[in-house]
Parts: sequence; structure tokens; C-alpha cells
Amino acid sequence: MQVSTNNFRNGIHIEVEGTVYRLLEFQHVKPGKGGAFVRTKLRRLDDGAVLERTFRAGERFRQVHTETRRMQFLYSDGSEAHFMDTETFDQIAIPEEQVAEALRWIAPNQEVDVLSVDGKPTEVVLPSAVELTVTEAEPGVRGDTVSGGGEKPATLESGATIRVPLFVNVGDRVRVDPRSGTYISRA
Repeated sequence: MQVSTNNFRNGIHIEVEGTVYRLLEFQHVKPGKGGAFVRTKLRRLDDGAVLERTFRAGERFRQVHTETRRMQFLYSDGSEAHFMDTETFDQIAIPEEQVAEALRWIAPNQEVDVLSVDGKPTEVVLPSAVELTVTEAEPGVRGDTVSGGGEKPATLESGATIRVPLFVNVGDRVRVDPRSGTYISRA
């Protein structure tokens, strides 16, 4: 199936010169002189690199078939991350370097969405906020700060380390924004 630059939408996947990209953003430009063109920001699916490309208006590309399936994260063995479809119990493995950033925010047995491109699992789609349990944190001592605020490092069940307010303790569930790695609130 072909898609034209006139039908671009954020989030679609297209194939350009044999490489699959995810369209992050685009802008149609009609200069006073010359032909119209489309300025885009694309993320290469192979390595996650973001680049900007310009295409002529009306140029056509192959639209890549994508599918998202709800799967349970089982474990990571150092080279591959293993997931299981909760309905069919089929298991798949994705190279760990491909999903390394997402694995920082996933605990074992947690359900996530796995994106498949042309039938091949390629990445883990995280929600805008994830809930994880704090496994290590220094106790917050009253009077540690002058203004009443302050932060301390905390390690989450997934192994990621973030900065949290002083009142967060071991065993607390916290909400974290996985895009920036920042604390949002207690869950």
C-alpha cells in the first residue's frame, strides 16, 4: 500500500530507500517561489536515530504494516528480552539493545504493548506513566532541607535509579514518566 506526503499522519511507519522509519512530525511548506515540499522528522526503527528529511509534495512511499499486541514481559537474559502473548501463550524474543531503554521501566511479569512492523517485533511501547515499587532509598531525615523540599536517589524494582522527594520510602509505589525518567507522584 502506498501513502503520499499529502496523507502523512504522526506515528505512521513508512519505508524510504529500503529503511523503515516512524514519522514523528511533519510540516507542509509552500514557498512563494518553486514547488511545495514536506519537511519531516523521522525515527529510524533499526537504531532509533532521529533525522530530518525533506520530500517533494505528492511523493509516494510504501506504508509499513504495524500491529500492537499486549504481551507480558518475562525476563531478559543479557542478549534478548523475552515476552509472552497472554492469550495464545506464544513467546517471542527481541534483541535487548533494541528495547534497552524501555526495559529500564518494566518489571518482570508486567504487561506491555509490543509493536510489530511487517510481522517482526521491533519495540516496546510504554505508557506515559509507569508504576513501580521503590526497592532502595535512604531514609529522609526531617530538617534535611532549608525550604522543606529536596530529593534523594531511589532504585526501582526494574533496576532504574531516579530522584524522588524525601518522603518516599522503600516499598512505596511511585509513578514515573518513562520518557524523561522523572518522578510524578506516589501511586
